[in-house]
Amino acid sequence: MDNLTHSLVGAVLGQMGLKRKTGLAMPTLILAANLPDIDAGCAIYGVESLAMRRGLTHGPIALFLLPLLLWAAMLGFDTWQARRGKRPADRLPVHKGWLLALAYIGCLSHPALDWLNNYGIRLLEPFSHRWFYGDTLFIVDLWIWIALGLSVGLSLRRERRGCANWRRPAWIGFTAVCAYIFANGLITGRAEAQAAELLRDAGQDGALVVASPPPLMFWKRDIFWRGGGYYGRGAFALGAGATVEPGRPTGMDDMRLRLWAKADPAARAFLFWARMPVATRDGDAIDLADQRFMQPLARGSFMVRVTAPNRRPPG
Repeated sequence: MDNLTHSLVGAVLGQMGLKRKTGLAMPTLILAANLPDIDAGCAIYGVESLAMRRGLTHGPIALFLLPLLLWAAMLGFDTWQARRGKRPADRLPVHKGWLLALAYIGCLSHPALDWLNNYGIRLLEPFSHRWFYGDTLFIVDLWIWIALGLSVGLSLRRERRGCANWRRPAWIGFTAVCAYIFANGLITGRAEAQAAELLRDAGQDGALVVASPPPLMFWKRDIFWRGGGYYGRGAFALGAGATVEPGRPTGMDDMRLRLWAKADPAARAFLFWARMPVATRDGDAIDLADQRFMQPLARGSFMVRVTAPNRRPPG
């Protein structure tokens, strides 16, 4: 998910009452909720970063070590402020146990959310390179922004007014978002099941079917399928059911592709990341794309042109 969503999750956890457990609880929760995205810097490598993102920093070793590092940094910050006489007088005493627990809670919320979209996450890296997909939420969900933003805002407003039930809006927002995620999971499951049944009737038994949530319209799904060397699209909407279109060759059986990709770091990275790769011949080149990201606005960032090694410009 996007970093605003991760930050709002950390904030709502704090407003649910966790921020009263120890000093520096709220910044720890928010920072921890974003911590695995320290791998975002690899974006400078362009397409090759597809093989780097959502991997090592989202795996079990990092999820064990990163909260410890954040915990040590927050303890050091509190001590540093106290020695300089700059520690806020109204800050709660830092409870080391609770501060460490909140660092882990915030950090673990990150992969839980990232798993929910169709981009993928390598939850077991470096022990396994397998990608995991939830196909439940679009990577930027406006409805979650609204629900969490309102609940945090109302909770803070009540707290400033001295209301005894200031935690309630945060709990309501958190519960509503959990219910929303669960409902979206059911919609995805229904869309994939109906599309798979249509494909079986069309002779594509066992095809991979992905129901991808579009922006804003959580009641709909974009259907992507592939099987038997073919790929296609479809659509689903609650109340209308699923439709699938006839397939076309994926192009992944081109004998040149494997040879050329071995000599092209960007192509190797792309194929490592791609869940539903498609190859299109364009003269003496092959364009690699992924069915999930072939929309005009996304295609440019998720495409690699592969050519014979001796045809590439130097450098």
